[in-house]
Formats: sequence, C-alpha cells, structure tokens
Amino acid sequence: MSTILDIRVRCKSFGGETVLQGVELALAEREVVALLGPSGCGKSTLLRIAAGLDKNFQGSVTRAGELSDQDKVSSGGVAFVFQEPRLMPWLTVAQNVGFADGDRADRAWISQLLEEVGLTGWEDSLPKQLSGGMAQRVAIARGLYSRPRVLLLDEPFSAVDAFTRMKLQDLLLSLAQQHQISLLLVTHDIDESLYLGDRVLVMGSRPGNIRNTILIDLPQPRQRADQRLGVFKAHALSELHEAHAF
Repeated sequence: MSTILDIRVRCKSFGGETVLQGVELALAEREVVALLGPSGCGKSTLLRIAAGLDKNFQGSVTRAGELSDQDKVSSGGVAFVFQEPRLMPWLTVAQNVGFADGDRADRAWISQLLEEVGLTGWEDSLPKQLSGGMAQRVAIARGLYSRPRVLLLDEPFSAVDAFTRMKLQDLLLSLAQQHQISLLLVTHDIDESLYLGDRVLVMGSRPGNIRNTILIDLPQPRQRADQRLGVFKAHALSELHEAHAF
C-alpha cells in the first residue's frame, strides 16, 4: 500500500525546550497506527503537526505524494477527533456534524453518518441530551463529514467508561474499513493500542522520539481475549518502562 501521510519533524520546540526531535512517521492507506508513550513525550503535538494545526516546526509533511512544508500544509483530506467531543451546545446533533458547511450542509450525508454511528433519531437533539459516548459518536461523525482520507484521534475514548470505550473502539474500526480511511491515534491505553493498531509506535521523551515500532501482525477483527495480544503487551510494557513511563 502507498504512503498517504509522511511526517518528518527534525525539531519542535516550546519556549526554548525541544519537545520533538528526529521523528519520522509514515502512514499507509487504510492503516491504523497508534502512538503510545509517557505523558509529555509529544504525542499530541505530533498529531497537531499532522493535522496542520501546528506549523511552527522544523521539518515537512507529505500528503498523498505531494510535499508540503510547514507554511503550506492544508487540512484537506485530514480530519481531527479531539479528546473531548467539543460540540457546540447551541446546535443540534445534525448541525454539529455538518458544522463546517453551516446552512449548506449535506443533510442526506449527515443522516447517513448518524445512522452509521448509531444515532438515527437524534438529529434534532442538543448535546446536553446526550451521554458521553453518544457525544463522542457525534464527534466521529463530524470528523467523517468532510470525507477525509486520514482521521487523527487524540485519546478519543479516555472520558468514557470501559464498556462504552470497547463499543466505540469496534465502531471506529468498522467505520475505518467502511470508508477506507487511515487512522492515526494517540492513546495512553496499552490494550487499546494493541487492539486497534496495525502498528504501535512507542515514544520516548526529552526530547520526544519514536523508540520502537511494534508490528501487530494479527488480522482484524481481533478477539480481546486472544492470548497472542499478551505477548505484544509484554513487549509494549518493556518499552514503556525503558521510556520511564512508569
């Protein structure tokens, strides 16, 4: 499969402190890559660079084969799902999904996306009427509204309970396959990274870098009780311990 997103960060600093250095990350078409590492290692910063939300770095971002420097990165083909749903409380669920187009939003497409995330019948509801899991489903539908080729997710399920989290993980994998998109996911949850990812990139800090790549060569859909995942978990724990994550 061809590379759809290539990120090369020679250096990224905040206030004179280098937070990312020598990071190279390539995402293939229809691939799921999880970023796993200790707090403060630059995972979310790397995701913001990939999204074009942070352009103040030394390096480059390549999308779909065309090189763009940090002054020319556009958000075309890439969408972002944040840790919190960040829904507009005064807008309905449907309006939140089609927020980017306002009154010109494609209502048929919105209805299809809400059906896909299991929220048919909630189109006219306000965010305050939703549970945390339902709100995050709306956020995922909003991310898919622009028909991206890459969906970036920054700990999207950390605020929901364990059972809801598992349901949302399965939903995300199903949607990625259905829409034939790539996922780049930041998580602190080792089990989540191994369940979702085709590759898990373990990051170290001071400055942030990719210490190791764990290839999860198990077909999807996976079984959470698959004992083979335990082998990968032991590897990830060892890498995280060396990275002083705990």
